[in-house]
Amino acid sequence: MFRFWFNIPFWQRVLGAFVLGALVGALFPEAGQALKPLGDLFIRAIKMLVAPLIFCAIVSAITDLNDGQKLGRLGAKTIGMFMLTAIIASAIGLTLGTLIDMSPAQTLTATEQTEKVIPSVSQVLLNFVPTNPFAALSEGNVLQIVVFAAIIGVAIQKLGEPAEPVRRVIKSGAEVMYQVTRMVLQLTPLGVLGLMAWVIGEYGIASLLPLAKFVGVIYLAVLIHIVVVYGGFVRTMGGMSAWQFFRAVFDAQVVAFTTCSSFGSLPAAHRAVTERLGVSKDYASFVLPLGATINMDGCGGIYPAVASIFIANLYGIPLDWMDYGLIMMTATLASVGTAGVPGTALVMLTVTLNAVGLPLEGIAFIAAIDRIIDMARTMTNVTGDMMVARVVARSENLLQDNNLYQEARESA
Repeated sequence: MFRFWFNIPFWQRVLGAFVLGALVGALFPEAGQALKPLGDLFIRAIKMLVAPLIFCAIVSAITDLNDGQKLGRLGAKTIGMFMLTAIIASAIGLTLGTLIDMSPAQTLTATEQTEKVIPSVSQVLLNFVPTNPFAALSEGNVLQIVVFAAIIGVAIQKLGEPAEPVRRVIKSGAEVMYQVTRMVLQLTPLGVLGLMAWVIGEYGIASLLPLAKFVGVIYLAVLIHIVVVYGGFVRTMGGMSAWQFFRAVFDAQVVAFTTCSSFGSLPAAHRAVTERLGVSKDYASFVLPLGATINMDGCGGIYPAVASIFIANLYGIPLDWMDYGLIMMTATLASVGTAGVPGTALVMLTVTLNAVGLPLEGIAFIAAIDRIIDMARTMTNVTGDMMVARVVARSENLLQDNNLYQEARESA
């Protein structure tokens, strides 16, 4: 039985669990809600990996990139691509939100909204540096882990031979975490089944009806951004067809869609990028955690733009071109501070609404369906990380020998 199961391609197992979970949630809502612990188990297992995996992977990646100048160039190219796609995402969201009338067909009932604490710009910058690295590791503060790991990696690289024992230990730790990750990934179909059954069983298809246009615009913007923008970059700069790329990253997209967590999708994304897109393990270990921290085209680009226009329409507040420009700027910059965990896009939306002067109470109207929208947002974020990994790796000759996705192998 187990041999038969593992003979099925991984993406087919994930897709089958996705469809089955949706059916169970739609047909048997109570049973779907009862399956939530399966999804919780999967997310807990993924969270277990995040801190040690990111720390070991980033330190190992930096120490293996012996050329300090090359490391700086890689970082500049990677962050530059992240910012470029974030600006494009905001533009797409603003364009569709303006062209499509999203006024709800019926009166909405606001849900209870928890007040969000919005940090200042200086506080966001200070939060980059941990006061206690061990506390950051234990609490899973990914941004601080990334910064601390980068500092350790650069220090080991500069010391050279005296730090070689530490480098070998961390390198071995990274390999151990990769193996643990491969083991945890086998739980993916189980987790996807539980999460999809719970989401559909809890909220139901009917919960989308009052906000159908709003949800539709979000999903349309996501589709355009993924297919046209990411597909275009992969084809013109990544050296492979869009079809090959999307086939290669499909299972990671499904994990992102169901877990609503960029960090929770790291193991699946790492596997797709290294094994199918041919990106070197060292660069993948650098770009993916970084992308999960600051690359938020869905949460910080598309979503605040569309939601701001929607809330303005709800309250009958007109927006001018200066407002649109402010929305695009704040949405793009706010994406840097968005954590890659479920739900924090609402905080980024609060930042954007504050900047434009729109009522924060409007968030309550869309909070009830945030999970459904978060699926599309997170899938966009993770797909963008994988696209940037392929494009920058090709420009820097960081592709492995088997750098083309072998479609025949996957379909066998």
